[in-house]
Amino acid sequence: MIDTIKNVASLSATRGLSSIATDLTSAASSAMNASPAVAMGADAGMSFASVMSNVAKDSINSLKEAENASFAGIKGTMSTREVVDKVMQADQTLQTAIALRDKVVSAFLDITKMQI
Repeated sequence: MIDTIKNVASLSATRGLSSIATDLTSAASSAMNASPAVAMGADAGMSFASVMSNVAKDSINSLKEAENASFAGIKGTMSTREVVDKVMQADQTLQTAIALRDKVVSAFLDITKMQI
């Protein structure tokens, strides 16, 4: 389900996300090894677009993790508590992404209303 969302090419926010690792353990271990300053975009070489791309990748990974946890819960290989934790984390990620989108749209509308 998440893979079909990722492949929508008409949305500019999803372009360039085809290289997302499907192995969540390697993505999680690389995120653990990164320093917090680099993870937050404090590196001087990172642009706004690359930070937003990283946020989008992390969001997609969180949603994939929740989807996999749901399937594992249905199969009975994961406890209900773990499934609920993953789904709640994905819900929080989705709400954050929606709030960020709303702020960007609001800022764009404010800019277009400015007089030159």
